[in-house]
Amino acid sequence: MAQQRALPQSKETLLQSYNKRLKDDVKSIMDNFTEIIKTAKVRAGESLMKLVSDLKQFLILNDFPSVNEAIDQRNQQLRALQEECDRKLIALRDEVSIDLYELEEEYYSSSSSLCEANDLPLCEAYWRLDPDTDSTDCLSAPLLASPEPSAGGPLQAAAPTHSHAGGPGPTEHA
Repeated sequence: MAQQRALPQSKETLLQSYNKRLKDDVKSIMDNFTEIIKTAKVRAGESLMKLVSDLKQFLILNDFPSVNEAIDQRNQQLRALQEECDRKLIALRDEVSIDLYELEEEYYSSSSSLCEANDLPLCEAYWRLDPDTDSTDCLSAPLLASPEPSAGGPLQAAAPTHSHAGGPGPTEHA
């Protein structure tokens, strides 16, 4: 009988041991599960933050309607500025054309009168071949020739022609 009592005591201790191990294992499983949940929450939070960052970057870089709208607005501003500059340039061209025409008229009307040696236009005085010629011949001096062919001066080649793009006035004077 001592064996029967020893056996139940050993069964009881064995059962208590199993119970203790079971409780420890369940506790360990619960701790592990809790840690997994915590880690998953942290990873989910990090993943969510990364997703938000990626979405912001995508919207900034790929928001085509707002980018296109900004480009269209800038194009309209620049076109308006270009049109204003074109109008001002056309007005300036017209003013310069009128002034040039008036200056040419005055120049050619004064050069057709009798000229004296001191009244010669600068370009005609420069191109004059013989400084001792009569003052009435000052306009008949050839304008095509250079005083020295090898001089290579800036004013060579042909008689000046005056072209006006749409402006009034003579187109050629000789």
